[in-house]
Amino acid sequence: MSQDNAPKAPATAPNLQLSGGAAIVAPVSAFPGGVPGNALIVLPLSKPDDEFMKKVSAGPVALQIEEMWKQLGFNGPAVQVQDAEGRPIAIGLDDLIAGLEKHWGEDQSDLNRGRLLAQELMKYRRFEKAEKTLAKVVALGGTGDDWLGLGIAQVEQEKWDKAEATLKGAQNLLPGNPLPFLHLSRVYEGLGDAAQERAMIEHAISAAPGAVDGWAALYSHVRRVENEDAAIRAVETLADADANKRSAAPYVALQGLYAADEATRDRAMTFAQKAVERNDSDPLALISLSALHGQKGDLNAVVSLLSKHEAKMTSDVRLANNYFEALFQTRQLDRVTKLLNALAGSSNREVKQFAIERSRAVAQYLQQQQQKLAGASGRA
Repeated sequence: MSQDNAPKAPATAPNLQLSGGAAIVAPVSAFPGGVPGNALIVLPLSKPDDEFMKKVSAGPVALQIEEMWKQLGFNGPAVQVQDAEGRPIAIGLDDLIAGLEKHWGEDQSDLNRGRLLAQELMKYRRFEKAEKTLAKVVALGGTGDDWLGLGIAQVEQEKWDKAEATLKGAQNLLPGNPLPFLHLSRVYEGLGDAAQERAMIEHAISAAPGAVDGWAALYSHVRRVENEDAAIRAVETLADADANKRSAAPYVALQGLYAADEATRDRAMTFAQKAVERNDSDPLALISLSALHGQKGDLNAVVSLLSKHEAKMTSDVRLANNYFEALFQTRQLDRVTKLLNALAGSSNREVKQFAIERSRAVAQYLQQQQQKLAGASGRA
């Protein structure tokens, strides 16, 4: 923005350098020495209102984030979406929602339009609108996932009785899915019924012993109701039941709960090792233990652990990343090349893209090493 009658910046600040996370709104004439190199020029799509122009004509103006979006022409905070060609664009959240509402209103027999609207409403925590949208989708013949989404929207608004009924409906439609049970446990927590809360968590684990979220919920529930030691005992006791003995998930959950704090990382390592001992072909167990080895700087342990599981990496980019980083940082470049060649042939698009990007990085590194050697040879 520019204003001819804007005051000039003082002569002592022609080389102003911006840093940090601040945003300054000012006319270009406020920078007589030139716009700072790390400034970002943003042009509003619509003309700012007269009141704002009067303020900015007097010099730089500090804005709240919401006001900044408004002045830039966005209705609501800016969010990123994709256009018809898949290119990322920014749009105001209110405009996005209005567009999706209009899109669904044009053909309410197309439930996917309603689901897309509900998905964005849930993503941006517009739970009341999401509930109304999903209620309509359910009434028009929605699936179990639609019932589940409706129940979650009701849980987020603490509408416990409605959520209980809805999630029981989702549970009947999705008998092998642990999520209705887990969200029902949140309902009973809200209602203060600890016994029912725990029962729902255990039902979730029974439905999917390999789902980490159920085990983490069990730990969190018992820790809140009793204490930390009791929480670990509850997880380990249920983990030893015949139906769960081959599942690494209980110990993956425990390591995740202790890995974030450096003070408890050794305990996390013990749990991660138990997870691998229970099922050494579980990718999550391998990812967890290798990540902990990496945090300790024990890259040889990462290589030793993952070298037997290269085949899994063609379908799991997280395993591929941990193994690549360990090999590259220990400069085992022959093995790096072999790994990337194998990953490049993967049918998994994410893994394939990973291989392409890392191959470029390795090529750049080798080129830099050659240039250093050539420079050293020339000086000699």
